[in-house]
Amino acid sequence: MSTANPRKQPTSLRIILTGFLVLWVIMAAFPFLWTLWGSFKVEGDFFSKANWAFALTGESTRVETGGSFTGDGYYGAWVTEEFGRAVMNTSIVCFCVVTISLTLSTLAGYALSRSTYNYAFWILIAALMFRAMPQITLVSGYLLPFYEWNLWGRLGTTIVVLVAINQPFSLWMMTSFFRNIPKDLDESAMVDGCNRFQAFRHVILPVMWPGVITTGLFSFLLAYNDFPVAAMLLDQENQTMIPKIASFLGTTQTKGNVMFAVAAVVSATAPLFVLILFFQRQIVSGLTAGAVKG
Repeated sequence: MSTANPRKQPTSLRIILTGFLVLWVIMAAFPFLWTLWGSFKVEGDFFSKANWAFALTGESTRVETGGSFTGDGYYGAWVTEEFGRAVMNTSIVCFCVVTISLTLSTLAGYALSRSTYNYAFWILIAALMFRAMPQITLVSGYLLPFYEWNLWGRLGTTIVVLVAINQPFSLWMMTSFFRNIPKDLDESAMVDGCNRFQAFRHVILPVMWPGVITTGLFSFLLAYNDFPVAAMLLDQENQTMIPKIASFLGTTQTKGNVMFAVAAVVSATAPLFVLILFFQRQIVSGLTAGAVKG
């Protein structure tokens, strides 16, 4: 009697799939690894026009610093240009945007998912229309009050606009997650003596944590990686990381320091890898929960 597993993949297919996976990982990781390597070189090596191999050997880096690697880019970005202030500003913006967006979208998403009226559908359609609008249209709507109240250039202005941009997406995400949770859980909790809010807090919300984390992560990435809104609304002192990195590159009138930007890019990207690795299980669970009907 044959004991062969009919589901076992052919060896050739496994080799092809493994080779494709390795190739994909290399292609995906190469830009960051190359930037990380280059952040410890000088501009003459990393952006050499004479020979690209100088980025590997560090010819100019040895001439200018005495070693094959240097931390001048990080020192210049963090100490000379005070990149740490931009990191702090980004942290404040991200924390406020995620907190406000999650609070509003969680409450509103639960209410819309349990509503039996037609207005719930039209609210979601209106939110989708606002999400499809260009970001500049939302920014322009705030120009007059920001100027009149002398709020232009402060972190609060960016937080308000980013929450407005992110709220439709968060609302759709949370409503979808709540709809996948059976209403029987609410009814059972209320039969046991809970009111609607207690049922939401003690029964529904604990089940929703993967969805909350997934939605919060997307809200965080929107605020963390935002450039156009922060560049338009913040002044020089309150810049977040992405506009600050762009300022290192200089303009057509002023010369920038590219290696400051390279070091700052590595500094801004590394925390995202840690964040994704730390929350990977919750993210997968949340995305799966949004796709499977409860």
